[in-house]
Amino acid sequence: MIAATDCCCVAPLLPFLKTLFDIALLRKGPEHIPRSGVLLLMAIVIWLFAVLTQLALIEQFTEADFVLEIFSALIAVTCYSIVVIGFGQAPRLTQTVTALLGCGAILALAFVAAYALLLPFVGRTVMALFVWFIVLWSISVKGHIIASAISRHWYLGMAIAVSIFVLQHVVHAYLTAPQV
Repeated sequence: MIAATDCCCVAPLLPFLKTLFDIALLRKGPEHIPRSGVLLLMAIVIWLFAVLTQLALIEQFTEADFVLEIFSALIAVTCYSIVVIGFGQAPRLTQTVTALLGCGAILALAFVAAYALLLPFVGRTVMALFVWFIVLWSISVKGHIIASAISRHWYLGMAIAVSIFVLQHVVHAYLTAPQV
């Protein structure tokens, strides 16, 4: 049974999570998230939890994998921040970063749930296709978020999101390449 004090702590989080779901489903934009350092901190904590949960599913998980994931996220957040500021939308920066991290966490947790529930039934091949679907969807969500943040057409948002995705993977490949 949930105590009354427990509901008071969870209740404010529910509208935030619902807004993140709506953004991840492309129904809303980052402008629907209040400018709040507390919400940004909550998004960071949820994102860290999601990434740790996701990496825990991977066999042979190491601390280096976690550090690499953090570094990759920092590259993305830095690039998206430069874009938002470059387009003269600095006041939207907190909302944009909150939406990016929060929706990233939602999609990572969707992957974890699907992986845990579906893998025994569908096998690794179908699961790999599902993972690629989530990756492609996350790029479209990020494109939607950045396009809304800079008040431009979604084509530009998608181009920015794909560019940052490619940059992240180039850096990842460079950092994980065998040393000669």
